[in-house]
Amino acid sequence: MTRRAWVLFAAMSALWGLPYLLIKVAVAELEPSLVVWVRLFVAALVLLPVAFKTGAFRNARRSAGRLVAVACIGIVLPFLLIAYGETHISSSLAALLIAADPLFIVLLALRFDPTERASGIRLIGLVLGFFGVAALLGLNPGGDALALLGAGMVLLAACCYGMSALLVKRLAHMPLLGSSTLTLTLAAVLLAPVGLHSLPAQAPSAAAVLSLVGLAIPCTAIAYVVYYSLIAAAGATRASLITYVNPAVAVLLGALVLGEPITLGTLIGFALIVAGCALSTGAIKSVLPSRRESSSLRIPTNLV
Repeated sequence: MTRRAWVLFAAMSALWGLPYLLIKVAVAELEPSLVVWVRLFVAALVLLPVAFKTGAFRNARRSAGRLVAVACIGIVLPFLLIAYGETHISSSLAALLIAADPLFIVLLALRFDPTERASGIRLIGLVLGFFGVAALLGLNPGGDALALLGAGMVLLAACCYGMSALLVKRLAHMPLLGSSTLTLTLAAVLLAPVGLHSLPAQAPSAAAVLSLVGLAIPCTAIAYVVYYSLIAAAGATRASLITYVNPAVAVLLGALVLGEPITLGTLIGFALIVAGCALSTGAIKSVLPSRRESSSLRIPTNLV
């Protein structure tokens, strides 16, 4: 990759590794539904003018139903599940569990997308990755009932991202910036009643406000623009490798800022999940220069 591509890659790894920390800080004071709605609303306000100016909304009418489905399944549900899940588990564990998203894509494709079905070594990778999830849940101390509930919410969010990926694949005729902006906007509209109902009685702390701003603008609005620039500079498959890097960034930030422990389960689970995802999605072979960019499922849809 070029130097510009590496800079964009590093920026995206940070922008998609940081949200878990910011969510953890924000939900300590604010209702998770409010955190999600403010993030989506502000990000949509930033992205809408950019998408209009670049003509990214062409062919949108043809995909109205799918756009609504992606907004619900790929944004509203997983964003809420992650925010509520982080009220019970660490930001590090949430990030590592979301890293299993590619495994759910492969698993769901076995039933819903014959063109993406896995066999042979890809199935081995699928099993290996879920052993990693089991390691995360089984080897980390302090796993009480509420922690298991939070982990279950985040895993369900990862499954939602997997379902969303299969839907996004069918929006190939529409520019990515346009479909992303419209789904974020639709999600913000759908969550508006819940978000407005959750407004706090008193002003939140500066840390909570800064977390909301960070989630909405750099980690969502700017992240989309940077990510599409990375795809243009390095290709979709190489760009998708941030899926394996941003959880490590989240774990490091959780340890440095929040004092979250890095346990044996964290290390073993993350290693197994990364290996499983790489094998089950064919990422190892597809990053070689001789291979052509092909599978749209390798474009991450888990913008946390």
